[in-house]
Amino acid sequence: MKKRLLAGILTGLLILNLSGCGWVADLLHLDQLMPTTTEPTTEATTAAPTTLPQVTEPPATLDPNEPRIVGVSSKGYQIVEDHGLTYVNGVLIVNKKYSVPEDYGPGDLTPECSAAFNELVQAAAADGIEIFMISGFRSYELQTSLYNRYVARDGQAAADTYSARPGHSEHQTGLALDVNSLSYSFADTPEGQWLASNAHRFGFIIRYSKDKQAITGYAYEPWHIRYLGNGMASAVYESGLCLEEYFGIISAYS
Repeated sequence: MKKRLLAGILTGLLILNLSGCGWVADLLHLDQLMPTTTEPTTEATTAAPTTLPQVTEPPATLDPNEPRIVGVSSKGYQIVEDHGLTYVNGVLIVNKKYSVPEDYGPGDLTPECSAAFNELVQAAAADGIEIFMISGFRSYELQTSLYNRYVARDGQAAADTYSARPGHSEHQTGLALDVNSLSYSFADTPEGQWLASNAHRFGFIIRYSKDKQAITGYAYEPWHIRYLGNGMASAVYESGLCLEEYFGIISAYS
């Protein structure tokens, strides 16, 4: 009986001992299988900067039919280009710097210019003065022919003082005309004196004033009048300035 009891105790201790060894082994294996709790290195956690592609808006397409500001005059007036024409303060400018396209032209005096000139003629007649047109609208082709003839006769330097190069003539706009006589003596006639004193009342100015050749680029032409409209013509006349001075623009071939 004692022997059996002793054998049973020994067997139990053996089983317990073997189980303990397995439990310890399991703990060792469990430690190896647990995820690490150490902090990752900086290299592993620092993400490379992401470079995003630059998105740019496509440039707006300029509409050639839309007026655009191309500059500002020395007097602060915006210089606007519209369909190849140049305007300053709403006034179409044609001189040695600013031209008109070859195919531009109303074919005659504009209706406004023609009506204003008729009023001027009637008012002059009421004062006993006869004013009549001798040259109105000129096409690009006609101006080319005239200019080339003057260059052949007098040379370009001289021709440039009294004749506009093609595309640079106010006559092509239908807003300018020559009256009575292409002679400098016209300024001293009753007709020339009346015109100089009254043209602005009907919307015209003597375009190429006396002693302004260095500014306008042309010699004095007492017979050449340009239609601006009553208000503008009166403002320019009363200022005593030529059109280039009034707006602060230049007249010189580039």
